[in-house]
Amino acid sequence: MNAELFVNHLSQITFNGVFNPYRDICDEYDHSESPAIRRLNLQRYLNAAVNCGVESVWLGRDCGYRGARRTGIALTDEMTLEALDYMFEINGLAKATIGQPVKERTATEVWKIIREVDAKVFLWNIFPFHPFEAGNQMSNRCHSAREFNECKELLCCLLEWLQPKIIVGIGADAQKALSRLGFNVSPVRHPSYGGNLEFANGIRQLYST
Repeated sequence: MNAELFVNHLSQITFNGVFNPYRDICDEYDHSESPAIRRLNLQRYLNAAVNCGVESVWLGRDCGYRGARRTGIALTDEMTLEALDYMFEINGLAKATIGQPVKERTATEVWKIIREVDAKVFLWNIFPFHPFEAGNQMSNRCHSAREFNECKELLCCLLEWLQPKIIVGIGADAQKALSRLGFNVSPVRHPSYGGNLEFANGIRQLYST
């Protein structure tokens, strides 16, 4: 396994009703090079994580339309991309969209607690793309069982490659899916829908801060 092969594999996958940030171009917010920028963002992040080592991987459910759909990095929006770049000393993560940077609530809460616990973590989703409601690409839906099953080998491959000591499942969907795959998961509340305090406290307990 290496970062280039992993990202290239991701970029070949396609589903109806799913935006693949590493392959697809958003008619409203992307330009012709946007998928290539997101591929490079992820490849550089993966290489940095492997080179410096990460003890923890935090996993959400799917890419959000205001976050990883735009950046190519899970649980990271365009307002927090610089923080990730600085933390891993990548010096090369780039904005892939046109227009002003967009903020995502989940990414904001995730990065707030990352800064507090001061831990280098790899961020990912159990389903690595952005599923959306029919007729509205700027919406979020949960991936289907079929969609998950077609991508689960990549998820397992990534976790076996990184060998984290702590796997954090952010939200019940992520925790249940990871447990079914046989991983030892530390569950925390998802920060959305009023869960931000429980999420932060759950992370603090895991890192004993």
